[in-house]
Amino acid sequence: MTRTLLRGARIITLGQHRPDWEHADILIESDTILEVGPSLDSTGADIIDLDGRIIHPGLVNAHLHTWQTGLRTIGTDWTLAQYLANTHGTIAHYYRPEDMRIAALAGGLGQIDCGITTIGDWCHNNPSPAHSDAAIEGLVESGVRAVFLHGAPYTRIAADSAREIDRLLNGPGRRHDLLTIGMAIRGPQLSSAGRAIDDLRTARERGIIASMHQTGGVMKPAWAQVYERGLFGPNVNIAHGAGLSDEWVEILVDAGVTFTSTPENELGQGHSDPVTAQLLPLGAAPSLGTDTDCVTNGDLHTSARIALAYQRGTGHNKHRQEVGIFSPTTPVTSRQALEWATIEGARTLGLADRVGRIEPGMQADLVVLDPRTITMWPAHDCIAAALNAHPGAIEAVMVAGRWRKQDHALIRTDLPHVLDALTESGNRIIEKFESPDLLARARQQAVDRIAGHRMRKQLGTPVSRTSHRRR
Repeated sequence: MTRTLLRGARIITLGQHRPDWEHADILIESDTILEVGPSLDSTGADIIDLDGRIIHPGLVNAHLHTWQTGLRTIGTDWTLAQYLANTHGTIAHYYRPEDMRIAALAGGLGQIDCGITTIGDWCHNNPSPAHSDAAIEGLVESGVRAVFLHGAPYTRIAADSAREIDRLLNGPGRRHDLLTIGMAIRGPQLSSAGRAIDDLRTARERGIIASMHQTGGVMKPAWAQVYERGLFGPNVNIAHGAGLSDEWVEILVDAGVTFTSTPENELGQGHSDPVTAQLLPLGAAPSLGTDTDCVTNGDLHTSARIALAYQRGTGHNKHRQEVGIFSPTTPVTSRQALEWATIEGARTLGLADRVGRIEPGMQADLVVLDPRTITMWPAHDCIAAALNAHPGAIEAVMVAGRWRKQDHALIRTDLPHVLDALTESGNRIIEKFESPDLLARARQQAVDRIAGHRMRKQLGTPVSRTSHRRR
């Protein structure tokens, strides 16, 4: 097995009872960290001198939608309502399997370029198995570690997904070491209690993550029905959680549920305030995500800094209301924010035993930061440097012991081809979206599907899955 010794850098391990950073070597064998410490034995190892650099665990983007990579910036000024109407009501219908593949490939590569080694890919545009397989193919080709959270399009009637989940678990989920299968479910806010209960049972029985959206604070009775059946637990993740009552946040935290905040998107689009302020007093913490490239960029450093600034502002305002002046101490630290972007993300995705920290036995998912730039030097505080990094300052990225970025560039010879294919895909989809005739037709089809389902429900006629397939 190959051995690699990383020498000379300042290391942020994020391990318990370890300093914020330390001068140490990292010895890697194959895909695993063997040792972390000063002056390690280099016998039989390839030595890489990283003097002046900072090494930290790979970042974990716990919530994003790579299938929207080709739509970057189209919805910068969209509210949440506009995003849902445009992206899910119209644009999603124009995706071919190949569009899913190239978006996932480019999305995964973009994440690696940002120092993100693990993603929770919330893929809710899978009208067919071919779409799912193509998205997975793109993720695997990119080299990113991914939890593929499978979900059905929002414009389709929620159906039993157990069969498709089993197909994925017995296929791609077994074939690819860096890929894990999970479920992107609608949950009790966006589906019936029965559907939410069935989905959560499917996930629990298979030992996989089930993630759901909850935003805006609308609490349907279905939440209580799910809770009464004991289906909220550590394998359940809530994306956003914005607007939940303090009581419900406490109930869910006590049950072991994890939360993922995407603060830039939540504040900008109107989800409601990030859930962070409700979690911290309970001894819990959020993981972080970037959500959709339609609206925000995919750099998790931005999410971490916004989450940190928002929470600090919340703490200062609370203190000001109580005593008339800002807090004399920092309400939340930079290290906490970095842990949200690493350790908490790993826990959310069920990977806490593999990634998120630099320790013996963990996977060698590492980021090499070169702070010797005019925008970052001198880097007196390594944690702050890690939070304030940008893709241009990230010299190298390793996933499972394999370099995916070195010398400030992705290790790909086909990037121009990838970019061209992504451009073609995005342009074709957006042109269809902007076509008045196609837009009117797509909206009418959505109305017809919903109306047809309601009428069959009223008449007691069974709803056929095939009758809702887009023709």
